[in-house]
Amino acid sequence: MEPVLIVLVVLVVVAFIALIKTIQVIPQASAAIVERFGRYTRTLNAGLNIVVPFIDRVRNRIDLREQVVPFPPQPVITQDNLVVNIDTVIYYQVTDPRAATYEVASYIQAIEQLTVTTLRNIIGSMDLESTLTSREVINAGLRGVLDEATGKWGIRVNRVELKAIEPPTSIQDSMEKQMRADRDKRAAILTAEGQRQAQILKAEGEKQADVLRAEGEAQAAVLRADGEAAAIRTVFEAIHDGDADQKLLAYQYLQTLPELAKGDSNKLWIIPSEVGDALKGLGGAFGGLTGNGGGMNGGAVAAPSAPAAPPAATQVPIDPAAGPRPVDVEKGAARPRVDPTREYPKIDPQ
Repeated sequence: MEPVLIVLVVLVVVAFIALIKTIQVIPQASAAIVERFGRYTRTLNAGLNIVVPFIDRVRNRIDLREQVVPFPPQPVITQDNLVVNIDTVIYYQVTDPRAATYEVASYIQAIEQLTVTTLRNIIGSMDLESTLTSREVINAGLRGVLDEATGKWGIRVNRVELKAIEPPTSIQDSMEKQMRADRDKRAAILTAEGQRQAQILKAEGEKQADVLRAEGEAQAAVLRADGEAAAIRTVFEAIHDGDADQKLLAYQYLQTLPELAKGDSNKLWIIPSEVGDALKGLGGAFGGLTGNGGGMNGGAVAAPSAPAAPPAATQVPIDPAAGPRPVDVEKGAARPRVDPTREYPKIDPQ
């Protein structure tokens, strides 16, 4: 019984192992390559699959999802003989598991080497400035070459990105200095333009202010002249309407004499010859008043004196400390002495 039991146990174990090898469960977005006696037979898709145990063999499982593979920095020489380090990232997807298994030994390594060689060819035809500013052109060129080369491998390259472009340290320092100089230049230009605009605006403001000030002064002068003309016209009309006689005008003329003596700088007072005529008229007025007063008291009216010849202009020196002195214009009892500093009563010509 013991040998029979041992054989049964062995058969059960073999059957269990065969059952495990017969049933193959493939996950979603995966595929498996089946070989029979070392030769490709078929591709297992996602789900439950049955193979012949001990005859069929699952070689490898392939992920059909999009893969991201970063490559280490690669030194590349530009057209202007500068060495730059470029990091690349590849986004690819396996579209044919059989071709990816049998057409290339390691499609990851193949993609990496193809990326490096293509990148060197593209960067070698560009200078450093174009390399730094033409990432889209480089990405498009890499993607076109890789997609065409990896198509027979059952690989589709979806995207190629340049993660970093690092020029040499000396070039980076020079670029930083150039950028700093450009920024300083732009700042100086903007400052100069701002100052220029400010000066222009200031000059325009001053110009407008001067124009407005001149217009205001002109209008003020016109209004002042109109006011003076109106005042002169009013005085002239008042004189003519009041029918002022020579006596009143002579008295008003004498009232202006104290104004001539004002001021500390007056050393010499020149009296015009017309003062004599004014004094004659004033003396006649005083004489008429006196004669009328005598007639009212019973006396006779005094006859007016004969007019004398107008005297010449008399120069009277004035001492500023002593003040103006009364001037005897014409000698005679009939001519009063006039004090320029004294206020005389006004005579009503009516």
